Amino acid sequence: DLFAGEAASAVEVIGFGPVAAAARTSALIAQRGPERLILLGIAGGLEGGPPVGEAAEFGAVALDGVGAGPGAGAEPGAALLLPSALGFPQWQDAEGEVHEQLALPAEGPKLLSVCAASGSRAEAALRRERFDGAAAEDMETFGAALAARMAGVPLHAVRGISNVAGDRDKGRWRVEPALEAAANCARAVIAGGRP
Repeated sequence: DLFAGEAASAVEVIGFGPVAAAARTSALIAQRGPERLILLGIAGGLEGGPPVGEAAEFGAVALDGVGAGPGAGAEPGAALLLPSALGFPQWQDAEGEVHEQLALPAEGPKLLSVCAASGSRAEAALRRERFDGAAAEDMETFGAALAARMAGVPLHAVRGISNVAGDRDKGRWRVEPALEAAANCARAVIAGGRP
């Protein structure tokens, strides 16, 4: 109900988490042949990012959780080895290798996609250290963005900040204001006619 009229027919659900998002985005691109995509949803805010209840369009997305464990004897909480450290790109095409980060077509902060939301503020802080400049965490954008990259379709990532990353108390979450802010941001992207 965030969009009315003709725009409503272009709105699709891509699911929860990186795997469903990648698979559904790929299927929808094949079915509908869009010129561009806008991924709209909510995210947990990281320190220095947009406040709860506001939204942003992101300029890059990174993925945390794919790679290899830090190994025996590592300090508790040690970071896993990311694809770039392993020398294994997740994808390679004419644009180059994709390790754990993708550029998006807008100016804006970095979004961090994860397989499981931060369980504590300490975990969120560690993720932000590992991915300098990350302003929020979600679960879907990297998967959808990689599917879009494979198809040669630009993807705009718009996220409303529903909670502070690591805060598991849903009583403090502001999902509806975050979604409304994200919808307003997406409308601005549509009205601006940016590719």
